[in-house]
Amino acid sequence: MPCYKAGEAEWEPRAPIRMKLVSIPANPSPEDAVTGTIGTPDGMTLRYARWLPPPGRRGTVCIFQGRAEFIEKYFETVRDLRARGFAVAALDWRGQGLSDRALSDRRKGHVRDFHQYGVDLDTFMEQVVLPDCPPPYYAIAHSMGGAILLRACHDGRRWFDRLVLSAPMIALPSGASRLTFAALQVMRLLGRGTAYIPMGDEQMADRQSFLGNVLTSDPIRFTRNAAILEAEPGLGLGRPTIGWAAAAFRAMRAFATPSYPAALRQPIMIVAAGNDHVVSTPAIETFSGNLLAGAHVILAGARHEILQEQDQYRNQFWAAFDAFVPGTPLY
Repeated sequence: MPCYKAGEAEWEPRAPIRMKLVSIPANPSPEDAVTGTIGTPDGMTLRYARWLPPPGRRGTVCIFQGRAEFIEKYFETVRDLRARGFAVAALDWRGQGLSDRALSDRRKGHVRDFHQYGVDLDTFMEQVVLPDCPPPYYAIAHSMGGAILLRACHDGRRWFDRLVLSAPMIALPSGASRLTFAALQVMRLLGRGTAYIPMGDEQMADRQSFLGNVLTSDPIRFTRNAAILEAEPGLGLGRPTIGWAAAAFRAMRAFATPSYPAALRQPIMIVAAGNDHVVSTPAIETFSGNLLAGAHVILAGARHEILQEQDQYRNQFWAAFDAFVPGTPLY
């Protein structure tokens, strides 16, 4: 049962989570989905979905979202993976999608520490993937999801044979300083942990104008994602809380140590965006250079959400995936 400091919102009972997937004409749900919920040891209820592989094929790819994302945003990716012969499994992290949110204001995707996401990962693997999905297991993780999986690998969790990370949250672009982190820590200690970051509000990034957005250069996919939120506003998330941002900075400070990537023993492919204004591509390059069993590719011109990008960028991502992940059929 979550416990908050004085001044923070208390835990409240939540209405039952809607298990079914949100399917709209612009983004229909892939066929044969199995959906449900799982409970974590610390009392959160998470939504998941899984799809079996084509007959005669084995192997599962788990999809792990970035901050503020949800299962429905990756329907196209699910189809891409199933066309390659894989089963697919995905979840909504705590605090986003249709999983439990810790605060009464559902626009705040608050966590106190990224360890809580590690609890979500372990619960998902133990209750959904290992019992019901065929091995071997691989992962695609985007942005915050990449940071969560790197932490899990560093902690010795060997859930996956190989990982493919899309624009992982290794560091923020230049300008985010130690002073920023110190200010966040002070505000958190003063009981402001559940407030939005300064200048932040409940506005959802996927509902903003396409012009000037930093997520994708593809207007069709951007509009599709906005339409999903129009159909189910409950999927949306606003700006980060101070507590979430402080937790993210703590995770990224660990990544900056050269010994961190050197300690990872799993094969990792990192695909970075050359025109990324959300996370730092130079930091990803430095991190990748210290991996013992890793490689990286930079997609020149791509924006942060590579799997929501134009086909010319997505095709490059899939070429890297196909070359890295065993079992992908040759076309």
